[in-house]
Amino acid sequence: MLTIENMEIVRAGFQGKSQTGEAGYRVLLPQLKLAAGEVVAITGPSGCGKSTLLEAVGLILAPKRVQKFCLAAADRLDIQALLDANDEAKLSQIRAEYLGFVLQTGGLLPFLNVSDNIALTQKLSGRQLAKQWLDEAVGCLGITHLQKKMPSQLSIGERQRVAFVRAIAHQPSLLLADEPTAALDPMQARKLFALMVELVKQFQIAALVVTHDWELVRECGIRNILGRPAQNAAECVFDERD
Repeated sequence: MLTIENMEIVRAGFQGKSQTGEAGYRVLLPQLKLAAGEVVAITGPSGCGKSTLLEAVGLILAPKRVQKFCLAAADRLDIQALLDANDEAKLSQIRAEYLGFVLQTGGLLPFLNVSDNIALTQKLSGRQLAKQWLDEAVGCLGITHLQKKMPSQLSIGERQRVAFVRAIAHQPSLLLADEPTAALDPMQARKLFALMVELVKQFQIAALVVTHDWELVRECGIRNILGRPAQNAAECVFDERD
């Protein structure tokens, strides 16, 4: 589904130099393979570059270099070639059609009710939402009764469940979630994370999730990409850990 090899991201604006002598913070991902229906966690200490890595995978931040970057969606998408060609129009299309995003704060629009927030995905992606598929996702997350409520009328946990449904409503190939349970209490976090893992498997979506909660990762038995900051250098290497 997703294959990345030798990705390097340099984030400007950070003091210090990497081991190569470059200014800024250097994030390295030697390899990542992610299958449909699989959730992989990105963990590591604060400030190590987890969100930076997620932004690069999400085509929001262009990596400095990458040897291989492919996404198997409706067709095999050679993202590396599009990055090399600086084809922003095609990259934007891929972001809208094939990727789904869940933010730490949910990111719901306060002036739209739950139903309209979810429907917004159709307008952004250009894809017709499959009603039966969407109804099943809404039912699994227990938010059917919230359709006409405004975000301000929802609990934090409810807002995050709505945000998750909105992110997968257009049936993306890849879901990217940045600390989706950070604002929840431990019990709510455990429930939402378990539901996310279950639904990703059920709907055969690949998912990459940034989290600080090692216990959730262990409980769900998912793979873990751990960031290891280099000593005395402004860089971090992300590789798989048991």
